[in-house]
Amino acid sequence: MAKNDSIWRLVIVLTCISLLAALALTGVYALTKGPIEQGQREKKEKALQAVLPEYEGTVRDTVIVDADNEEIPVHLAIGKDGELCGAGIETYTKKAFAGRFDLMVGFDAEGTIVNTEVIKAGETPGLGDKINKDKSNFAMQFNHQNPADFQLVVKKDGGDVDAITAATISSRAYCDAVQRAYDIFMKIKEDYHE
Repeated sequence: MAKNDSIWRLVIVLTCISLLAALALTGVYALTKGPIEQGQREKKEKALQAVLPEYEGTVRDTVIVDADNEEIPVHLAIGKDGELCGAGIETYTKKAFAGRFDLMVGFDAEGTIVNTEVIKAGETPGLGDKINKDKSNFAMQFNHQNPADFQLVVKKDGGDVDAITAATISSRAYCDAVQRAYDIFMKIKEDYHE
């Protein structure tokens, strides 16, 4: 009988420990959820400011559903006279080494890339993370390029983009995300009416 009592005591103790751990995790999640979301919103806002062309007017936010049935936030730069001056597009790729990363890509009214910013990525440190501007100049080669004339494909595959050494997958994924943004922008530009 003593053996059964000790087993039940162990079960009760382990259950209590599990419940306390679950409560602690729930509490930590509740405390950190808001600041993490706020930080992500601020990062997106900074990225948007970095990629939009210079213009005088307002930003109109909309959402486009892409071919993969994903919602893509689009921030249209609208001039004072209602003309489309460009856009910042929150794009993504699922072809990255780590699975997925998100970018903000800015275009001027002609479709030329103004700038790109990484919003969220989990690429391999020292290799694929060189898509970040603080790690390498890889992203700078997209600035001032119009994808109508600049193939958003790595040179190894016949395009115009210099891949990151030993991180071709991340480089291809970056091109995929920028191409997705360009395709969306061109569709918006085609359909835009003041």
